[in-house]
Amino acid sequence: MEAKPCVASLTVKNSHVLPPDTNSHGTLFGGRLMAHIDDVAAIAARRHARKPVVTASTDSVDFLAPVREGDTICLEAFVTWTHKTSMEVFIKAVTEDLDTGERKVCTTAFVTMVAIGPDNRPVTVPPVYPESEEEKFLHEEAPKRAELRKQRRSNSKEMARTFGTGFPWNENTRHEK
Repeated sequence: MEAKPCVASLTVKNSHVLPPDTNSHGTLFGGRLMAHIDDVAAIAARRHARKPVVTASTDSVDFLAPVREGDTICLEAFVTWTHKTSMEVFIKAVTEDLDTGERKVCTTAFVTMVAIGPDNRPVTVPPVYPESEEEKFLHEEAPKRAELRKQRRSNSKEMARTFGTGFPWNENTRHEK
């Protein structure tokens, strides 16, 4: 497979923040922002792989600045690194006050997407290569992030085994009304 530049997967999404998108504080619901992140990451990954994709993981999402009703939110995403079947996608979200023009980065995130074939099994993706200094920075640090994800996934599997599917309360800890 021929390698592709990071910029080939660049995806930009702008949305106007309307009242149904906001909480009682007049700011964008965190879950709504996370849905935007997943959507733009999937588009970038599919552009890179030219195959359907699924979300494998989302690294921590830190809300750095509020996104207020009436603002716009602009998300930029691109594939920064690939493994055999997976792609790391970097997402930056910027909020803009349309009255003042003030812009702030409101979050950054990394999402791992996996390309799948017609049988819904993972398929190989093309390598990616960085060109800009920012892309090189993200690309060089990606193996460290991938190792952290691997450790976190292992911990998550252990938690799932430990807690299982049952209700965790026993007779001594059940909360009665």
